[in-house]
Amino acid sequence: MALNAIVAGDIRKTPPLVLLHGFGGGAFTWKKVVAGLDAAQPVIAYDMPGHAGSLHADGIGGAGKMAKAIRNDLDLRGVTTFHVAGHSLGGATAALLALREQKRVLSATLLAPGGFGPAINHRLLSHYAQAETHLDLIWALEGMAGFNAAIDDDLVDDMLAVRHLPGAREALERIFETITYVAPNGERLQGELPLEALAALTMPIRVVWGGEDCILPCWQAERLPGNIALTRIATAGHMLVEEYPARIAELLGEATAIGRDNHAG
Repeated sequence: MALNAIVAGDIRKTPPLVLLHGFGGGAFTWKKVVAGLDAAQPVIAYDMPGHAGSLHADGIGGAGKMAKAIRNDLDLRGVTTFHVAGHSLGGATAALLALREQKRVLSATLLAPGGFGPAINHRLLSHYAQAETHLDLIWALEGMAGFNAAIDDDLVDDMLAVRHLPGAREALERIFETITYVAPNGERLQGELPLEALAALTMPIRVVWGGEDCILPCWQAERLPGNIALTRIATAGHMLVEEYPARIAELLGEATAIGRDNHAG
């Protein structure tokens, strides 16, 4: 099964911005961010493998498999160069795309990305993955967002709708077991990206992290290679796309403009 995506603009005329959501989300999570982008910027917002319209697509698993699935889909769409932005699991996937497709990726923006350290709040992430009612999902999302952040009811409704699809919960459980592992001491951790390889990349890369992120702690940003720019949003939690869509749209606008200028040069 092919990947599902929301596409806006002429993706063959202008390098598109590829958007990759986080664990348990869907292309719909980017609605407010996309609304803040330049209308002339083409966008491909994917449903990642194992999620929403790509529930039964190839590539279900960790960031590596998902990066391969996204790359293959971009090939089918005739996309030669692109900007990429990803949140959480999508951030790790975007980082691997940048590593594997260095001649094609014009810029990479990683929002609270997975893989920059072993620490992960696996208990809250597991509760989030298993939430099946409006109240349970609100509770989990409030724990993932910054202090006193408001959770959009429309977002919860969209998440619940895709979670009730046949096989959705099983797919999330499979992905969760792939992106985390149990260490010899019994602690559940996340897999890590090859930081030395990321340090050798030449395209513009920016990491954005919330100071109140309790899923992937923001102090993991201290490990970033020197070629990766860092933006901290002190009052944001893990749900950067939902909590600060205007700021994220602004940063993505800057990234696509820089990448476009470099590509033109």
